[in-house]
Amino acid sequence: MVNIGSGLGAQIGISAESTYGTFVASSKFIEFTKESLALKKTTAQSMGIAAGRLLPLSARRVLTRKEVQGSLEMEIANKGMGLILQQLMGTTVTPVQQAATTAYLQTHTLASVAGKSLTIQKGVPLTTGTVTDKTLVGCKITSGEFACGVGEMLTGSFEIDGKDSDEGQTLAVASYSNMSPFHFGQMALKTGTFGTEAALDGIRKVSVKIERPQDVERFYANQAALKKEPIENDQVKITGTLESDYVATTLDDLHTSDGATSLVWEFIGPIIASTYAETFRITLPAIRLDEGPPVVDGFGVIKPTFNFTGLYDGTNQPKIEYLSTDVTL
Repeated sequence: MVNIGSGLGAQIGISAESTYGTFVASSKFIEFTKESLALKKTTAQSMGIAAGRLLPLSARRVLTRKEVQGSLEMEIANKGMGLILQQLMGTTVTPVQQAATTAYLQTHTLASVAGKSLTIQKGVPLTTGTVTDKTLVGCKITSGEFACGVGEMLTGSFEIDGKDSDEGQTLAVASYSNMSPFHFGQMALKTGTFGTEAALDGIRKVSVKIERPQDVERFYANQAALKKEPIENDQVKITGTLESDYVATTLDDLHTSDGATSLVWEFIGPIIASTYAETFRITLPAIRLDEGPPVVDGFGVIKPTFNFTGLYDGTNQPKIEYLSTDVTL
């Protein structure tokens, strides 16, 4: 293969770590659209006075802290998303075969993310075509946002905090299976009583953001300027938006009453086997609408955008279901 000296030659590989911050060679390769993952360093410069010295001395600058920060953006595809979903949601998932078919269901229920981290290996091309290695260890997802609107693909954007960057690893050879993105033509949105939600008309765009707050400032002595694994330090925050045409008062009434409803946002793709189709589904057992009552701002169709917060209904946890041909994450 001829390497290309631009973003066309870039790659991202990921793998689950057994121990936070310990390198594991890439097992999955993500088709991404944009990334900003990079080493962030903190330095201190001595300001000691020395007779006649007009410039700070290079030898008296020290590196006091290192970490990794950034984001990873991608289209959500019909294969290969399991590791990312597991890191966001927390549950350790084993895909379950559906009957005797090639379809396997992953159910990512909201749980603690303690002990969950990734090694992310970036391949960044020089203009010569040589691809340089940037291996990021101890990567934890601190938030994930999914979005899809009219004429769009389903996308995911993930904020990531990491422990360190290593440029001495061997760059893995990327390999990709034939993947297809989920898209608006496959999208459905349902609301109502949990377990019996019904299709909601007029929805043009949906976004759901899941935030996993963590203490990412665990820098201690004896750690060689590196952090220890972040610890969850706040409740999960789930928010989202529903952009719509004003075809019914269902959402408007919920906003007025501040009532709760279960929300199911799903994408149903081609049949894998039997009755099992490629699926990406987010279920939020209880949401409440914060803003967005309809207003008239011209001659056009009324298009309210409702903002919502996801909450716990006391029984059922939010979950992401992913039905694919992936036998493992």
